[in-house]
Amino acid sequence: MPNRVAVLSDIHGVLPALEAVLAEPDVRAADRIVLTGDITAGPQPTQVLDLLTGLGDRVVWISGNADRELLEHRRGQRDTIPDPIAPWAAAQLREDHLDLLASLPSSLSLSVSGLGKVLFCHATPRDDEEVVLVDSRLDRWKDVFDGLDTDVRTVVCGHTHMPFVRLAHGRLVINPGSIGMPYGRTGAHWALLGPGVELRTTHFDIEAAVTRLTRDSSYPEIAEWADYFLHARATDADALAAFAPRDGRDDTP
Repeated sequence: MPNRVAVLSDIHGVLPALEAVLAEPDVRAADRIVLTGDITAGPQPTQVLDLLTGLGDRVVWISGNADRELLEHRRGQRDTIPDPIAPWAAAQLREDHLDLLASLPSSLSLSVSGLGKVLFCHATPRDDEEVVLVDSRLDRWKDVFDGLDTDVRTVVCGHTHMPFVRLAHGRLVINPGSIGMPYGRTGAHWALLGPGVELRTTHFDIEAAVTRLTRDSSYPEIAEWADYFLHARATDADALAAFAPRDGRDDTP
């Protein structure tokens, strides 16, 4: 049972942000680094995957919807991807990258000191695109938790790029936020588990990172992409307004 687990979600192919988090002393000392999906869909997909695979067995991998979409696109199972950068990112991946993505589970459980059995997933335990938010109603969480083992008392998810911790039907729900595409505030957001829960933010030189991405990535719209996402131009209010209709609240009688 690991004592300390660092959770990194929604890296989205942003190497400078990932490097900054991996340099954190508590990440370097963690027993495990759990990646809760959407690792590759961004401006430096191959560099991010190569860095993470080089860390060996300390890294626990989970697929996100964006990783699945890149794989499906490359293997001819879909023609389009909603995210404009994703088809370009998919084209950059080597065959060994595709094999890695194909092998990733959609969720997994890991016992963590002080928290017991923790379920890690990308969006929800049952779907890699389903939306739940910090203010989603309890009935929504009940549906999302349907079928979970009763001994799972903590659920860690990503997908919406906004960090939060809340209780729902007696389970602790943790979203670490996003490493590479934060909404609401700048920095690379992650979480440290064991024996409690800490939401962390790693600050790094954003202007230098924007310059580096613009220089090193061949994505045609990289300057605009890097400026928008690394500066967190989308506020948390913007993101909540966009995501809220997808959590079912509009269907409530």
